[in-house]
Amino acid sequence: MAGNSSRRGAIRKDGTKKGQVAGSGGKRRKGLEGRGATPPASERTKHPAARRAKLAEKSATNRGANTGGRAGGRPAGRKAEDGPEVVLGRNPVVECLRAGVPATALWVAVGTDSDDRLKEAVQRAGDARISILEVPRSDLDKLSANGLHQGLALQVPPYRYAHPDDLISNARTHQEPALLVALDNITDPRNLGAVVRSVAAFGGHGVVIPQRRSASVSAVAWRTSAGAAARLPIARAVNLTRTLKDWQSKGVTVVGLDAGGDTELDTFDGKGPVVIVVGSEGKGLSRLVSETCDHILSIPMAGPVESLNASVAAGVVLADIARQRRG
Repeated sequence: MAGNSSRRGAIRKDGTKKGQVAGSGGKRRKGLEGRGATPPASERTKHPAARRAKLAEKSATNRGANTGGRAGGRPAGRKAEDGPEVVLGRNPVVECLRAGVPATALWVAVGTDSDDRLKEAVQRAGDARISILEVPRSDLDKLSANGLHQGLALQVPPYRYAHPDDLISNARTHQEPALLVALDNITDPRNLGAVVRSVAAFGGHGVVIPQRRSASVSAVAWRTSAGAAARLPIARAVNLTRTLKDWQSKGVTVVGLDAGGDTELDTFDGKGPVVIVVGSEGKGLSRLVSETCDHILSIPMAGPVESLNASVAAGVVLADIARQRRG
């Protein structure tokens, strides 16, 4: 019987039972129940994937909160689509101010060492009546992935684009045959800025760019245009092909640039209303735009160079048309 005395519920000599006498309240039964499917790693708080997901969510929130410099004078993130742009670094900021790029605020980090560039930036911003605000260095750190802001940042507001119809109206206001440039597949803002500069230099009336898949008027384009972007209307077309066809119906000749064109610049008559369509070096003109053109124009080349940079090609054609109109 000694072996049986160790069993649960066995009777002791004092008349009591061994083992648990109070009920478990169902805890043992609940403990044996299944807990369902294992949650994904990103939802387990101590898992590395969860920490990465939290950081990604925080980063997205910070990007979405970008509203530019507020009245409080604090920078609020990088440029959103069609939102304010922040230029970082002493050289870029000074170059923007020299070029007359419109700006709403100059931010200087607390404790930044002064040099000639910083002094010039503050002087030019003051002369242009741009707000000069001293902010904690951590605020500028948030705007730069590598922290290379050098204690200086400039806020540039979004560019106000014209409507394509305004470009034709601009030519009529000057009582001149329209001279316009359309950019197709141009994604480098430096090319955009250089074209804008050439159009202004040779008496053009405006530039049109597609609303999507195209370089926009950023601080880089502003600088490259040497201030011409402030004097020349730049329009955005929802559909470039449709805009070109609309201009054709108003008597404007649409001329695309391509090395294998059917018309040479030497024989082209550019005295009438004309829009020059420039494609990118790599892709050239898109198919629909090319099919819309009245002429495909080529530039005679004396040397072994196969093609010119897009902005250079536009400048050559614009110079020749300006020469024809002067004559």
